[in-house]
Amino acid sequence: MDTPTSISRAGRNATPFATLRRFAMARKQPAQERCELCRIGLAPEHRHLLETASHKIICSCDACALRFESVVEGRFKLIPRDARSLPDFHLTDAQWEDLALPIDLAFLVYSTPAKKMMALYPSPAGATESLLSLTAWDLLVADNPALARMEPDVEALLVNRVRERRLYYLAPIDVCFELVGLMRTHWRGLSGGEEVWREIDAFFARLEARARPLSPQGPQEVPHA
Repeated sequence: MDTPTSISRAGRNATPFATLRRFAMARKQPAQERCELCRIGLAPEHRHLLETASHKIICSCDACALRFESVVEGRFKLIPRDARSLPDFHLTDAQWEDLALPIDLAFLVYSTPAKKMMALYPSPAGATESLLSLTAWDLLVADNPALARMEPDVEALLVNRVRERRLYYLAPIDVCFELVGLMRTHWRGLSGGEEVWREIDAFFARLEARARPLSPQGPQEVPHA
């Protein structure tokens, strides 16, 4: 994969997750991608690794990906394959407002290189960082123990509160940047236009269809009805 450009932070470049923005562009792929470790041809749906030092997303075959399945520290981290919904997630309107995000879409992830939680939101310019206080995050974890299971760097709390929606997921980081790419690609004018919101609605419909519900406490997944 080519290296993406940086994430904006209030008009400035931000180093954490800078290279992930390449993955947030339109997802038009070449005829066949190759594993960036062993060079074998890949199917359209394949695994991804995160290169921890550069925060670059690496396309991988299953065999190479599984080598990093249990790796906690090292050059590469395996990005989870599945998103999990949080149907009983607790986040009040007041808590959301305290996060001071300019849009009702965001994802929160712990950055190992930055040694902090980061709040990022999709914008026409790409993924943009908003300040996130440790107190605000600690309160969310206290109310939602499942958040303690989030994998640093590669998994995020994805929030959709647009138009009265209240959707929450533990989502792989590449899924979050797919959402960023949709907004960047389809945004038109000052308000975005109808097309971008249709694409975002379709994105969350697909995510909801495949995400397994997770219990509030985290250890057990809730089976589909």
